[in-house]
Amino acid sequence: MPLRRLLAASVAALALTAPARADVPAPPLDPAIVAALAAVSPAELRATDAGLVAFGTRSTFSEQAGSKRGVFAARAYLVQRFRRIAAATNGRMTVALDTYTQPADPKKRIPRQVVISSVVATLRGDDPSGRTYVMSSHYDSRNSNNDDGEHDAPGADDNGSGTAAVVEAARVLANVPLHATVVFACFDAEEQGLFGSAHYAKTLKDAHVDVQGDINNDIIGASVGDDGIKRDNVVRIFSEALPPGTDPARINVVGGENDSPSRELARFAKETGDAYPTGLHGLIVYRADRFLRGGDHESFNAEGFPAIRYVEPVETFAHQHQDVRVEAGVQYGDLLQYEDFDYLARVTRYNIATVASLALAPAPPKATIETKVLTNDTTLTWTAVPRAVRYEIVRRATSDALWTDVQDAGNAATATLKFSKDNWLFGVRSVDAQGHRSVAAYPAPVR
Repeated sequence: MPLRRLLAASVAALALTAPARADVPAPPLDPAIVAALAAVSPAELRATDAGLVAFGTRSTFSEQAGSKRGVFAARAYLVQRFRRIAAATNGRMTVALDTYTQPADPKKRIPRQVVISSVVATLRGDDPSGRTYVMSSHYDSRNSNNDDGEHDAPGADDNGSGTAAVVEAARVLANVPLHATVVFACFDAEEQGLFGSAHYAKTLKDAHVDVQGDINNDIIGASVGDDGIKRDNVVRIFSEALPPGTDPARINVVGGENDSPSRELARFAKETGDAYPTGLHGLIVYRADRFLRGGDHESFNAEGFPAIRYVEPVETFAHQHQDVRVEAGVQYGDLLQYEDFDYLARVTRYNIATVASLALAPAPPKATIETKVLTNDTTLTWTAVPRAVRYEIVRRATSDALWTDVQDAGNAATATLKFSKDNWLFGVRSVDAQGHRSVAAYPAPVR
C-alpha cells in the first residue's frame, strides 16, 4: 500500500477508535462569590502590608521588642484587624491565638527558647460535619541572618503580601453564608522551619478536625521578577504528589502518582480561579514547593491534609531574606516599593474564588474503581453526600494534566463507562442544586 494511503487509513482508524473529547465546562459563577471578588480592595491590601512593614522586623526572635516593634506587635495588629472584622459577623467568626513555647534547638534554627504565636480567625459554616478549609500565610519575616531579631526585616513580599491577602479574604467573606468552616490563619516562625503551622496542623489533627484543604499564600505580591518582565496575569500553584505513608508499589501498579488529594485540590483551584473574574490564570507546578525552599502548606501535608501553595510567577531573590542595603548599585531587602497591589488583589481574588467555592460545595464523595475481573469497561462506585443532588464523572488520559471530559451520572451511586481503566484516569465529584461542584475524588481500586 502506498505510504499516503497507509497514513490516511491509519488516521481514519484512529478517528474511529479514539473517543470524542469534550472540554470540561467551567463551573457556574455564584453571584455571592462574584460580589466578594468585586469587593477586594488594592488599597486595603496596601494598608495591611504597610502596617506590617511598619513594625520594622517580624522575626520570631523579636518577640520582646515592645508594643510598636517586632513580631508580637504585629500579632496584636492582626488580632485587632480580625476582631474588627469578626464584630460584624454575629458571632460566626472568632479570633484566637495558637501559642506555645519552642525549646532551644540549634539543629532546628532555634538558638534559644522562644514563644511562638499564630493568629487564627475561624468563620463557622453551617455544615454539621465540621468540614473545614484553611486559608493561610505566615506573618513573621527575616533578613540575611535568620536568628537576627534586632535589625530590620521589612518582609513586604515575604510574607506581608500573603498575610494581607488572608486578612482581606476574611473581610470580604465575613458575611457570605458558607457551609464549610473556613479558617484564616497567619502563622509565626515559618522562617525558622514551619514551626507555627506545624503546631497548628497537629492541633487540628489531634482534635480530629476534618480539614479538607489548606490554601497557603507565601510571596504573592510582586508581578515583576528579577528578569525585569512584568507578569501580572499568572500565579503558580504548587502541590505534593504522594502523601506520607503512600505505598509506592501500589502506586506503580494502579497509577495515581499524579492524583493525590493535594493534586486534585490544585486542579480544583485552577479550574475555579480561572473561571471567575480574577484577572489571573493558574500555572500548576507538580512539585510540593520550589527547590531549597518550603512553605506552611507542607505542615498540613505532613499531617495527611490536602494542601497547595500560591506563589508569584518569578521571584526576585535580592528582595528576599536580605538585609536592607545597596550593594554594587543593587537594592537589597524586602521593601514595600516592589509590591504590585493590583496584582496582589488578583491573587487575593483567586484565593477567594477557590476557598468560597470549596466552602459552598458539597463534600467530595468517597469513590472506588472495580478491579475484580479483566474488562475493558470501568465501573465506579461512590458514597452519597449530603446536599448533593447529582454526581459527575470526570476523565482524562494518563498523559493529560487536567480533566478533559465530564459525564453526568445523575443521582446514582455507581456507573459503568465504556472506557478502559487501563487507558484513562477517573474522578467523581458531587454537585448541589446551585451547581457548586466538589473537588474530584480519585477512586481507590477494590478487588
